[in-house]
Amino acid sequence: MKINQFATIPTNFDQQVKELINIRFIDENSLSDNPIQLFRRLLQKTFINMTGESDLNEKLSTYQANLESDLKTYLDENSELDINVFYNVSLQLLEFNPDVDFTFSKPLEAMKTIQLKIVDHQSQYLSTNELISAWYWLLTTHNKFGQMFIDKLASQGYFVPFYNLDNYLYFNGKSMPVFDPNEAIREIVYVESNQDSDLDGKLDLLKVEIIRPKTSQKVPTLYTASPYNQGTNDETGDKLMHNVNIPLAHKEPTETSYEDIEYKVTDAKLPAPRKINGQTDIATQTFSRESSYTMNDYFLARGFAVAYSAGIGTKDSDGFRTTGDKEETISTIATIEWLAGNRVAFTNRTDNIAIEANWSNHKVAMTGRSYLGTLATAAATTGVEGLETIISEAAISSWYDYYRENGLVIAPGGFPGEDADVLAEETFSRRLQPGDFLKIKNNWENQLQSITDGQDRLTGNYNEFWDARNYRKDLKNIKADVFMVHGLNDWNVKPTQVEKLYQGLNQLGIKSKLILHQGEHIYINNFQSFDYTDIINLWLSNKLLEQQNNAQEVLPPVIIQDNVKPETWNKFDSWASDKNEIKNFYLQPDKLSSEKSSEVLSFNDQLPSEKFDFYTKNIATWQNDLINSGSNYNNRLVFKTDPLKEDLVIDGNVNISLEVSSSENVGLISAQLMDYGEARRLNITPSLIAKNRLSGAYNWREDDLREFTLGKTAKYKMITKGHINLQNRKNSFKNDELNAGKRYQISLQLQPTMYRIPKGRQLGLVIYATDFGMTVRGNQDITYSISLNNSSISIPIHK
Repeated sequence: MKINQFATIPTNFDQQVKELINIRFIDENSLSDNPIQLFRRLLQKTFINMTGESDLNEKLSTYQANLESDLKTYLDENSELDINVFYNVSLQLLEFNPDVDFTFSKPLEAMKTIQLKIVDHQSQYLSTNELISAWYWLLTTHNKFGQMFIDKLASQGYFVPFYNLDNYLYFNGKSMPVFDPNEAIREIVYVESNQDSDLDGKLDLLKVEIIRPKTSQKVPTLYTASPYNQGTNDETGDKLMHNVNIPLAHKEPTETSYEDIEYKVTDAKLPAPRKINGQTDIATQTFSRESSYTMNDYFLARGFAVAYSAGIGTKDSDGFRTTGDKEETISTIATIEWLAGNRVAFTNRTDNIAIEANWSNHKVAMTGRSYLGTLATAAATTGVEGLETIISEAAISSWYDYYRENGLVIAPGGFPGEDADVLAEETFSRRLQPGDFLKIKNNWENQLQSITDGQDRLTGNYNEFWDARNYRKDLKNIKADVFMVHGLNDWNVKPTQVEKLYQGLNQLGIKSKLILHQGEHIYINNFQSFDYTDIINLWLSNKLLEQQNNAQEVLPPVIIQDNVKPETWNKFDSWASDKNEIKNFYLQPDKLSSEKSSEVLSFNDQLPSEKFDFYTKNIATWQNDLINSGSNYNNRLVFKTDPLKEDLVIDGNVNISLEVSSSENVGLISAQLMDYGEARRLNITPSLIAKNRLSGAYNWREDDLREFTLGKTAKYKMITKGHINLQNRKNSFKNDELNAGKRYQISLQLQPTMYRIPKGRQLGLVIYATDFGMTVRGNQDITYSISLNNSSISIPIHK
């Protein structure tokens, strides 16, 4: 097993002593203690529930010191502390298993293998100062179950005596859980947003649920904008799902320029603000349990308030859903403006009694995955005051890239037929209150129709509707620091979303961090081998509490999980750099080669009706048949390299250049990059290691522990993919002519990746047309021909 810790900050001895005194593990007299005596006292503080001397002795006797002795006996009979004894005990405290994870004869070897820090020491026996330092590092070390040791002690009640101090406490640059989460204040306010999205003649009121520490301190806020927070309409959303078993349609050629479809903001005349009838500091509404994010739960005990808002068009709020446009962004930042003291909120929807966030220190971070992280990105592009940082996980940076690709209607992975209108209906939780919905039903249907019309499923082109939902256009406005997290196997919010955001931020010099994992559309704050929660604690303590912990310098610019070695995360200076070496392969019959071929290869996209119908209902089987070169699926071309003589590390966007023709005046090309060779590969869905194992504070909410584990032996894995409409060869908003039988040169950029193919395996490329999981499925009788002489693939190589 290996533990990867990136958030441990270098600390000198004097600072270690100061911090250990602050958290009451030692006092000023400890520096003169005998190491054996001091070690015993440190252990006594560790075993929180052992209050008597006999209780402590019983506990000590259950630990083994070395091959000959239990810990109590060793402490009784020795005057010096052997470093091997210290780490034998440490590994047991960290819940590693003897004879499985370590041996009592060689604990230091296990520490190195697991990648745990060993104190600098001068001899076989620890001095008092070395013991103090070793204990400090032990508290910062992760145990076998994914927690810093200090966090494990916190979950057992170590910091309960600190609750009455009413002040922040830090250890190794991170905020500690010294605020009782069970005493947290829960309140609801209604923020008056600067919009009237349902055109009812009144500014929209937006419900915000807040849970905050009970303290006299001014506290920062973790704000999660979640359109799902107040419930969803899954049934009515399902009824709107679009039929994807339709033919690809010919598009009339155009000379459209970007200026023709550019979204331009127009200032609408807004209703006057509500007249304030009074002021109060006390909310009149509360709630029992919010729809929480476990990472937010972790930070509540560490002195962070948490706010949840579903936004316009949701239950208990005004307005209509719009799926990602300017109206939704305005709705999102309204809560930030109130938290920063720059907007009005009321205690309820009718009395107009204003309430201030007088408990807020006016500093906000946004958190959340998918739609939640998307709205964090949208908010950041406004430059709104008070937003100090966003932590955007699996976030959309352009909605076109979510529902479209290169002039094609493309479904997010696993949801064929979904589109912007479907998502709007699913999140329109005002429908869940029939009395409210009755008043707005007709207007909502008109709003929904306008989304359906604007999204344009007929052409799949980039247009004004999608330009209004492209946050990357406004990156220059960002003032907050950006922390991005994304899965390299996420085919819902695909990796191009984070890659283009990351590159855009770098070009503008905006401070950012990036973490890429080998999973799909998931959270990663509960992993065994990776200190993600510590990283975010270090980051937020710096950004929102102004703790001088050098988070910007300590945390690497980029952290990427290795796809071959389990429990391995590596730090990098960049990702998808334009300075990477490019390796070209040419297409030959069945081969990727360094030499060109003059042949022309063809495939037909039509399937027998029975097989077509089967694949529409069994997409996983279609995918398996597509990439398995031994299957009887003949509607594609497969190319492979010879077995690789050395590892090949792909870093960024793979580009495919093809000279292609279609037998009709319509056509699409899809491509998948493959890793061929029998091997056990990491599962993209993490495995459950332990149920309810993680808790951020004493007697508080728990989370499951998970880890990416190796799956069964398989012959291949898809690395990345891409799609293009042959009528959008130049860009996604201009239609090019496509004449049947005429050859055209196209360039297709696949989704970005970071992927290592070990030597002995083969790099593969699959060229096909209909993607049963993502594109329309017309089952058209179209033959595609590829001229190999002008067809190649360019691989960015990480060195």
